[in-house]
Amino acid sequence: MRSMTAADRLVARTARDGGFWTAVLSVGALGGAALQLLLPSVVGRAIDGLVSGNATRDGWTFAAAGVVAGIAVCEVLTAWATGVTGTEAAAGLRRVLLDRVLGAGPAITRRHPEGDLATRTGLNAEELGQAPAALVTSAALLIPTIGGLVALAFIDLWLLGALIAGLAVITLVLRGFLRATTVHAAGYQRTQSDIAARLTDALTGIRTIAAAGTSDLEARRILTPLPTLREHGLRLWRANARAGVQAGLAVPLLEVAVLTVGGWRLASGGLSLGALYAAARYAVLGAGLSGALGQVGQLARSRAAAARVTEILSEPVTRYGTRSLPVSGSGILEFRDVAVSTPDGEGLSGVDFVVPGGAATAVVGRSGSGKSLLAALAGRLLDPDEGTVLLDGVPLPKLSRSALRSAVGYAFERPVLLGETVTDALALGVPRAHEKRVLEAATAARASSFLERMPSGYATALADAPMSGGERQRLGIARALAQGERLLILDDATSSLDTVTEREIGAALTSAADGRTRLLVAHRVATAAEADQVLWLEGGRVRAQGPHHELWRAHSGYRAVFAEGAGTDDSAAGGTL
Repeated sequence: MRSMTAADRLVARTARDGGFWTAVLSVGALGGAALQLLLPSVVGRAIDGLVSGNATRDGWTFAAAGVVAGIAVCEVLTAWATGVTGTEAAAGLRRVLLDRVLGAGPAITRRHPEGDLATRTGLNAEELGQAPAALVTSAALLIPTIGGLVALAFIDLWLLGALIAGLAVITLVLRGFLRATTVHAAGYQRTQSDIAARLTDALTGIRTIAAAGTSDLEARRILTPLPTLREHGLRLWRANARAGVQAGLAVPLLEVAVLTVGGWRLASGGLSLGALYAAARYAVLGAGLSGALGQVGQLARSRAAAARVTEILSEPVTRYGTRSLPVSGSGILEFRDVAVSTPDGEGLSGVDFVVPGGAATAVVGRSGSGKSLLAALAGRLLDPDEGTVLLDGVPLPKLSRSALRSAVGYAFERPVLLGETVTDALALGVPRAHEKRVLEAATAARASSFLERMPSGYATALADAPMSGGERQRLGIARALAQGERLLILDDATSSLDTVTEREIGAALTSAADGRTRLLVAHRVATAAEADQVLWLEGGRVRAQGPHHELWRAHSGYRAVFAEGAGTDDSAAGGTL
């Protein structure tokens, strides 16, 4: 119930914040409704004038023509503003959602798969964007209904009673339709997200699927929820058809009842012919509330979408402090009794260690031991549930965004290249004043050789710069070198490199680090052997810490980590980061 209350508030806020075009829509829809309400009275007076022979003198015929012209103008304005309002509202919602998703950081993908996020920021924002038009047009339908009731109260109380009875039935139909459609629309949208999430997973592993020849199996897996989607769609259709039939029966019965009562009143002398016409028209306008099925259906879909959007907007945004790192700091990284859990049951518990400033520390362990999770915590891509992570004695949450991001550089196993050109991807997050540092980082990461051979060198568009996995990793390492002033975190960032290149980059990292601390998630024994110390994780805890050669001699379990070929990354942790 609380989520729907929050969803209703979001629907109302979306309509309220619609801006200029929502105001234009309101003028068109409400103005048209007011003119529709005025039309029966004007036409009725024109008819009485024609019957009495005074039509040329009283001017009601011309007034009726003016009202009809005004209605036409309002309808054109309403149709135009409806489309623009929906587009503007959806665009604004997408901007807000995107800010929240990016502000929440990698942690949000642990609760919402990528395909689900895409559906919520795309289709659901689109549905919610239609809420202002649905609310305005629904409100516009109330004007003729309420006006018809008031007008009939002045014309004849017997006619008013007949209209009220019919409207009570129509209101019950619309209420039930809104409730049923909201439930079914929510199920439909959830199933859409499920299919999108499955498709996103398949696209991530599309090479594996092609190599295994399992495309048919994967297609069936992706489309497994399709019968559920069909069932929700059928329920939406049935609810709409049922409400349409019920309203369709109520409306003519209501009109017949009003005309029957009106005919009786006309025969008894209680109504004039013009008043009877006006009463009949007001009855039709009052019954027009049944035409709100389309708007009520859209409002139900918007409410269901708002509930899903609200879940994203309730995600916590990463908050930063205001502190800077001490100038004399050397990049000392410290974990103090850190614990964090993940939805899949993995995590870290009681992690407590210190990485000396300027040293290279290799993090090793079997798949699922928490290596990539620890790397994410070290640079505050995630926050721990318990404990504290400090850099040069300052808790990471107390650092300002600029201080933290300029201090830490990340390189991942599968680096994502963002921007228009190679330079954009390489210098991501690096101030323009440090362009020289970017070029030096590319040279240190052994990336300059292949970048200079590209059609336009560093200015080559990424779309025209196909790169192998190893070349992308070198570019990712160069980006980390250019970004991180105190701490470099390499999360299996050399897995696609050949042995010679990996050794060259390892040596370059040692020489180019300039005293920066390095945290290396490692799967190769050579990487661990070249590090100053090794942090061995097992079951989400630190099993041992020390030089590689000492751990190698003292622990058969440590040797087994490499003997068993723990060459895959922590998919549970690394896949969402």
